[in-house]
Amino acid sequence: MSASKPVTQVQPFLDPDTETWSYVVYDHPGGSAAVVDPVLDFDAPSGHTGTGGAKAIIEFLHREKLTVEWVLETHAHADHLSAAPFVRQQVGGSIAIGDRITEVQAIFREVFNLEKAFLVDGSQFDHLFRDGDTFRVGALEARVIYAPGHTPADMAWLIGDALFVGDTLFMPDVGSARCDFPGGDAATLYRSVQKLLELPEETRMFMCHDYPPAGGRRHRCETTVGEQKRNNIHLHQSVSEAEFVAMRNKRDATLPMPRLIIPSIQVNIRAGQMPPAEDNGTVYLKVPINKL
Repeated sequence: MSASKPVTQVQPFLDPDTETWSYVVYDHPGGSAAVVDPVLDFDAPSGHTGTGGAKAIIEFLHREKLTVEWVLETHAHADHLSAAPFVRQQVGGSIAIGDRITEVQAIFREVFNLEKAFLVDGSQFDHLFRDGDTFRVGALEARVIYAPGHTPADMAWLIGDALFVGDTLFMPDVGSARCDFPGGDAATLYRSVQKLLELPEETRMFMCHDYPPAGGRRHRCETTVGEQKRNNIHLHQSVSEAEFVAMRNKRDATLPMPRLIIPSIQVNIRAGQMPPAEDNGTVYLKVPINKL
């Protein structure tokens, strides 16, 4: 009789300020882990950063005696700063993202007129994954699924039976991610979601964000492929590509820019590192006027 597959253990962490979910994914206590989409605290008015949220993740890792193998980013986030370097410094692991991050780097190097030394080759990250690549988190088998549309570089991470979808789908009563950032495309997102929904219906889906409807439920992070196919308000199985594109483009035209997009992108395309300090020893983030 063949040995049964190990159960994927998932511990979620909510950042209330940005409504972002981060995760520790592991095979068993005392085993191996990956950290997905860790958040750096950031106070925009003062420009101060903090590590309170990331420390909660690290405390859990220590408590469960987990060895971190990977710090995984689903994409270059536009709504929060990544704490990946802090996590790696504290507990180890390789910072990884999809290989198409180079396209996002090229776009925003021009937007922010970044220093000549900034390379658009993804070398700021420890590892670049390609669509279809496989890897392991201890006893857990993992696969990389390219899922563009929100940005040109989004990846979903399928670790055992747990799928971390980034900004593709939200909870069924919230719908889908916006597609109006540079390099985004609603038709591309529709096709990416269809690929994700081809997975077995019992596959667990973990969201990168949750924005509960006004006056409704508490924040949630987990659903299933089957629930999304039946109930997602934007992308249930009877919605056509043309219908989705028309809805998504109309809706995106009404949305304000994310509150932290300007600092977030500058940091996240650098694998969570800040720009180099200037000659006075201070780090600055740029604000392009009338550009975005």
